[in-house]
Amino acid sequence: MKIDTIRGRDQLTGWILVTPALLLLLLVFAYPIGRAFVLSLFAENLGTNLQAEFTGLSNYARMFGDGRFWQSIWNTSIFTTASVILELIFGLGIALVLNQSFPGRGAVRTIAIIPWALPTAIMALAWAWIFNDQFGVVNDILMRLGLIQQGINWLGNPALAMVAVVVADVWKTTPFISILLLAGLQSISEDLYEAHAIDGATPWQSFRQITLPLLMPQITIALLFRFAQAFGIFDLIQVMTGGGPGGATEMVSVYIYANVMRYLDFGYGAALVVVTFLLLIIVVAIAAYFLSKSRHSSDPI
Repeated sequence: MKIDTIRGRDQLTGWILVTPALLLLLLVFAYPIGRAFVLSLFAENLGTNLQAEFTGLSNYARMFGDGRFWQSIWNTSIFTTASVILELIFGLGIALVLNQSFPGRGAVRTIAIIPWALPTAIMALAWAWIFNDQFGVVNDILMRLGLIQQGINWLGNPALAMVAVVVADVWKTTPFISILLLAGLQSISEDLYEAHAIDGATPWQSFRQITLPLLMPQITIALLFRFAQAFGIFDLIQVMTGGGPGGATEMVSVYIYANVMRYLDFGYGAALVVVTFLLLIIVVAIAAYFLSKSRHSSDPI
């Protein structure tokens, strides 16, 4: 009886401590989405009608036939998948290097996080100049190496523009993943590697059987966080390409911005926000399930 009383008091204390955070989450996340859902049930376009008119689910029905919306979803999916995969590969490589002991390691670690610390808009302007077809550094290097004879219009070609924004995003956010993975690497005891080496294991076997399984919690967090962030990318795309050329790099966030701020179609823009939010939640939940399942099925030696 006494144990149950103590347990009940601990649970009550826990709820009291968690309640402010839950209320803050409701205020920051639940209310805006709820407000957007209510607004999505109305036709409110300052360009055509000044007064909101209740139309039910007509905005959602309109969305199913909106080819531009589905194209933006496709663009966002390609951008997110390519960016997250490359960032994980490069971030893990950088983390493995920074985890080694060498002179000046502290300075190198500090320098490595500079891209992540830079404001995205300023960084995007720099990358737009780097990929400029007339004055860009990329074209200059390729021409000096004799790989091309004339400048390539990177941001004017649909396929190359997507490559350019992916490169810029990978350069910007790879340090974030490397920091998370470096923290995980530093928590792995060296005794495990020494014991594994005594048993005759190669460095690759140690990496596959010790490092990766023990690093899965940090990998899961990094992937989920970067997926959600990449799926909602806006500032990088808006500054570098504005969604062009011809909508080739128009992400769903840019399309929502155009509907709300350019076309003043608040009702339809709110419906886009709600559907995009639900899609993001579903995809993140599915990814979290499979990543968690794979993590629990991968046991270190």
